[in-house]
Amino acid sequence: MSQPLRAGILGTGSYLPEKIVTNKDMEKLVETSDEWIVTRTGIKERHFAAADEFTSDMSTKAAQRALDAAGLKPTDLDLIIVATITPDMQTPSTACFVQTKLGAPQAAAFDISAACSGFVYGLSLARAFVESGFYKRILLIGAEKLTSFIDWKDRGTCVLFGDGAGAVIIGPSVNGEHEILSSYMSANGSEADLLKIPGGGCRFPSSLETIENRLHSLKMDGKQIFKIAVKVMSEAVLEAAKRANITLDQVSLVIPHQANDRIIQAIGERLELPKERVFVNVDRIANTSAASVAIALDEAVKAGKIQKGQYVAFVAFGAGTTLASSIVKW
Repeated sequence: MSQPLRAGILGTGSYLPEKIVTNKDMEKLVETSDEWIVTRTGIKERHFAAADEFTSDMSTKAAQRALDAAGLKPTDLDLIIVATITPDMQTPSTACFVQTKLGAPQAAAFDISAACSGFVYGLSLARAFVESGFYKRILLIGAEKLTSFIDWKDRGTCVLFGDGAGAVIIGPSVNGEHEILSSYMSANGSEADLLKIPGGGCRFPSSLETIENRLHSLKMDGKQIFKIAVKVMSEAVLEAAKRANITLDQVSLVIPHQANDRIIQAIGERLELPKERVFVNVDRIANTSAASVAIALDEAVKAGKIQKGQYVAFVAFGAGTTLASSIVKW
């Protein structure tokens, strides 16, 4: 009797725009200070995409690096999924633009919108497709050009975000390596107003009024988000470990959504994890929403922070509100 298919991560890649914007640079744009930003967020710098550099462009660059790491060609792909809240256009999907730019005409393509949880949501989807036998090789991308949706007069939010993309190739695990052991997803729509971009949909179609009222930029209740994020992300890590039939003590590295260093520290303390077991790059990257966990994973792999046989946990919380976690045995 043949063994059931198990999905694994075959390769990782990421891309960050060339332009680096420090807190000192932000002081010139809005009334703030380096001390204020670092104390409250841990962020020291972020990357901004060029005016003519779009989510699909960053996605394609990260995707090619993931393909190279997996030893695959674009024509080997069966499906492309892009997790983003900053698509090139409302329609068609950013994934369709990536398909053309990458040169993968045979691949199906679509976007998912789960905000900061998008990439980890996507892991669950890709895993299901592979393990059902429906698709063999899937390109999953988390990518954002958040600078296009920032209110530059709101000092409480504009300092938090950056641009970038991360990608993975999901396919059948070979000899149990890099296997996705568990997936968990949830949502709480009653909290949807805590984090949103109101304008541009059918509720508030684009108009002179929506532009004047800055409805096309991100709005956030930061204090409430903080309180909820620490609790639910901690619980989600434990749930993913439970579904993988392992204990938290067996997890070598937790890669959380990089929203705020204080949130990340609080999660580590709540789970009683030493700092070296919680990955942090928010100081250099800032909050890149759906790209966050994917970029962090690629950095962790390239830095040798994940070794063969180790258990890695991913967890993210975002607008919706959405929540997702996963355990991978590397």
